[in-house]
Amino acid sequence: MTRILVVDDEPQILRALRINLVARHYDVDVAADGAAALRAAVDLPPDLVILDLGLPDLDGVDVIHGLRGWTAIPIIVLSGRAGNQDKIEALDAGADDYVTKPFGIDELLARVRAVTRRTAIQEAEPALIQLGDHVVDLAGKTVTGDVRLTPTEWQILEMLLRHPGKLISQRHILTEVWGAKFVKETQYLRQYMAQLRRKLERDPAHPAHLITEPGMGYRFVP
Repeated sequence: MTRILVVDDEPQILRALRINLVARHYDVDVAADGAAALRAAVDLPPDLVILDLGLPDLDGVDVIHGLRGWTAIPIIVLSGRAGNQDKIEALDAGADDYVTKPFGIDELLARVRAVTRRTAIQEAEPALIQLGDHVVDLAGKTVTGDVRLTPTEWQILEMLLRHPGKLISQRHILTEVWGAKFVKETQYLRQYMAQLRRKLERDPAHPAHLITEPGMGYRFVP
């Protein structure tokens, strides 16, 4: 059974999430601050963490850094902050996805299911991935339909395909592909994403699989 650690300083949110998650057959642990969350994660490692960014003792981003120092367990961030910058910082620190407060429980549960499915897929490490009308062979670096990709296009595409459903921040992609000096050169990334869509999407103007999250980054939707 999947064990979820919920971290939030609002008792009503903790209670509501615990009730809804237990009702769907998840094991649930709760923590009301960052220090308690880090202790709980060590004492009884969860399969997934739902983490509020606005904690009373530690910033949620610091908690993410603390977790990422020793574990790759997926983290879904809850953010009541209006701006994108906090979410981007959380994603760059290692969060897997985010949900903005106030949120619907159905949306959060859908994100939980998506993250757990993605984790299972990553553990299986599939070599062949369906992307619309094409099959991408990550091991052989080929795409059906006689599609040819440049080395840079492969780097970006592989990063997205190996994390289906996960929002990958612009900063992370730019750093991995071009280096830390290029984190502000988002036009490079937009150009390459447009090229990938022209080659792989049935309707590049309305992509179904290589999705832009405005101001945030990109995600691959299987």
